[in-house]
Amino acid sequence: MGVVRLILRLLGALLVLLALWPLTREAAMAVGASGHSFIPLGQLWFEIDRASLNMLQAGIQRRISPGLWEDVIQPFLTWPAWPVLVATGLTLILISRVRRA
Repeated sequence: MGVVRLILRLLGALLVLLALWPLTREAAMAVGASGHSFIPLGQLWFEIDRASLNMLQAGIQRRISPGLWEDVIQPFLTWPAWPVLVATGLTLILISRVRRA
């Protein structure tokens, strides 16, 4: 197995495991409250490392395009965290398994 494939597989597994954190928090909130509320990806990222999120926002808005942040990335950060993490992780794992002829 190549080094890149190994890194992709490990990163994918890490993302799938990381998805358990917001999933269990959402389950606990659903049991304790009358309604269900999901944890947005942006909130989870903010809780883990707010400086990197702020740096990414500033970099994209200043160096690339304010519209890219507002129209593409910001709405993406409102999506539920655990499905995004699971989908990204599984995609990386599947990519790492693809063999070239």
